[in-house]
Amino acid sequence: MAGDKIIKEGVVTEALPSTLFRVTLDDGQEILAHLGGKMRVHHIRVLPGDRVRVEFSPYDATKGRIVLRMK
Repeated sequence: MAGDKIIKEGVVTEALPSTLFRVTLDDGQEILAHLGGKMRVHHIRVLPGDRVRVEFSPYDATKGRIVLRMK
């Protein structure tokens, strides 16, 4: 389907310029992720060491969008 998304969790390991982050997922995979729109609008701060939920397109599993910062 067109709206299928893959959701995984991981830990932010590095903050890069222009709201890009290197995230290590729970399965050991390392990806690049940017902040999702609502997180950017509401100025949610994400720092290295934070646990996050990442959303992927089924077509490219190396890039994602951070949609939630967890406690």
